[in-house]
Amino acid sequence: MSSAQYVIIGAGLAGAATAWQLARRGHEVTILERSTPANDAGSSHGSARIFRYAYPEAFYTGLVQQAKVGWDELTRLGRRQLITPTGSLDYGTLREPEALARVLQGAGIDHDLLTADAARQRWPQIAFDTPVLWHPGAGVIDAETAVTTMVELARAAGAQLRNNWPVARVSETATGYRVHSATGETVDAENVIVSAGGWLPSLLGELPLPSAFRAQIPTITVMQEQAYHFPYVEPDTTGHWPTFIHKMDGMQVYGLPGGRDASFRGQKIAEYNGGKHLASAADQDGIMGAANRERVVNYVARYLPGLDPTPYAETTCLFTNTPTEDFIIDRVDNITLLSPCSGHGAKFAPVIGELAADLATGVGSVPPQFRVHP
Repeated sequence: MSSAQYVIIGAGLAGAATAWQLARRGHEVTILERSTPANDAGSSHGSARIFRYAYPEAFYTGLVQQAKVGWDELTRLGRRQLITPTGSLDYGTLREPEALARVLQGAGIDHDLLTADAARQRWPQIAFDTPVLWHPGAGVIDAETAVTTMVELARAAGAQLRNNWPVARVSETATGYRVHSATGETVDAENVIVSAGGWLPSLLGELPLPSAFRAQIPTITVMQEQAYHFPYVEPDTTGHWPTFIHKMDGMQVYGLPGGRDASFRGQKIAEYNGGKHLASAADQDGIMGAANRERVVNYVARYLPGLDPTPYAETTCLFTNTPTEDFIIDRVDNITLLSPCSGHGAKFAPVIGELAADLATGVGSVPPQFRVHP
């Protein structure tokens, strides 16, 4: 049996960021990962996640600005490019680009609000149906490299990593907690930070949480999302393809350059929350649904003339959602729950690590919308 001051369950973006922040502050940290960091069964794998500032709430835009400071530091320390600049487009009858522009204006973020005709002249590969918000500071996050970089920095600062260590339950001891693996191993901890992603719903019942706290945890749903890579009609040799979010009645679609995941040949396109519900990540089967594929293919044929509407690669991934799409970052006794989720958490990883480390060590708090009981 071994012990640690802080045990972190899960080495995805949030867990790795928290481990880095705690270890660099001199704390004793052990990371328990059910597989390996950024493995493809979780939500932090691959090379393509959207980094953007455009949010309808000034709060989240400000949080992205804080996160960017952390991304810049992580890039400098890890000596790796983690965000590829692409710029981003927001449009559609329900996306309200004018309202997004007002938020960016208030935050001092460079942007342009274009008519549909002006946007089509600039990006003829996309068929716009409303005014378009463009902000050039957006880009694509290499999630896998970000995770491995943060884990490396955490280990360099003294953190321990245990791979292939699936957590089954956590029990109380006289001095803290005992974390049990599915194979019978144990680690004792003074503090436990649970960053289990899509496995959190099934693990919640195995945590020694006070009943009043447990009763207030919002319902967490897990979606097996489906993403498709469509080839460019003409090779994108100039980086002319941005990321985008198109939200209209009945469908919300996002797209971004596919990066290393798809040999840089095409755009990654998906319907937001268009997959199937799972009880937890353990139930994922990796099967692509035919109805969703047809919807996305038809969307590409109608709205993305710069793409061949025949996908050359496809994959599933996990979204872990709260009803409001706000994150969960809260602490009760010495257990910290960490679920920066709902399909938009990747861009916040560095600042999530800071918030979680502050909360777990008792030196700071978190925004009230992230608390289980504000």
